[in-house]
Amino acid sequence: MDTPGNPPRVVHHSTESPAGGKYLESVGSYLIRVASEPQLIYCPVTDRVGQFGPLNQSGRALRNDGTRRTNREGRVCIQIEVLGYAKSPWTNGWDPAKKPGWQKILSAARSWGVPDVFPAGPPAKYPGAGKARSRSVWQSKGGHFSHGDVPGNDHQDPGAISTVKVLYKATAPADPAPTPAKPKVSVAHLVAAAKKDVPAAEGHTTYPTEVRIVEDALVAEGLLKREFADGSFGSKTVTAYAAWQRSKAGGSYTGSAADGVPGLASLKRLAARHAFTATT
Repeated sequence: MDTPGNPPRVVHHSTESPAGGKYLESVGSYLIRVASEPQLIYCPVTDRVGQFGPLNQSGRALRNDGTRRTNREGRVCIQIEVLGYAKSPWTNGWDPAKKPGWQKILSAARSWGVPDVFPAGPPAKYPGAGKARSRSVWQSKGGHFSHGDVPGNDHQDPGAISTVKVLYKATAPADPAPTPAKPKVSVAHLVAAAKKDVPAAEGHTTYPTEVRIVEDALVAEGLLKREFADGSFGSKTVTAYAAWQRSKAGGSYTGSAADGVPGLASLKRLAARHAFTATT
């Protein structure tokens, strides 16, 4: 490149030909024959991409601006010929989100530091009056240009393509939020709480955090009134847990097996229904 210290850029062309089918091959061959090939050629119908040469070497699709070689402007001057007509912009009815081939082109341009901007403004409508071809903007600004923006050239392609669609950036779906770890409730702690809290003064707590998890589950099951879910494994909680043990969901226990003091099996059943983990 002649001016590698100048910003990197992309130049958009249109081939003034149909798209689809084998036009990518036929137009590509023609561009080689007439020594006017860019670095890339793209078909918006098939999403196919062809490459003529390295992106950091000069294309041949631009005219010089006097003695200044526009094909060699900037760190890179990546030129893209897109199959289509300037009078009917190829972005019409085209969905960039469904075009991985085009996304690869943009990714390659971005890898060379080409910013997602059109520093000379959006490409002009064709036919039309065209735009001023500012040498200062062309030489000093990085980003995307239309052929109609390049000084020393008289073509007005690619027409009024959508800059929003052209610069579309696919985003990866956000990683799902990690599932919070389930709280753990030790059956040994519950047994200890039942033994200590029942005979103690009202409101006494031994393992209040774990007891409260179980009490909230018993409230949800309709076995304990909300006002008694206070972290103390008192007599009301014992009665409620005994009702859980006797229930079908709790294991249909009877007799001393349904005394209101938790066992691991009944606790696991309760845990499975209320998002906590029962441990020994």
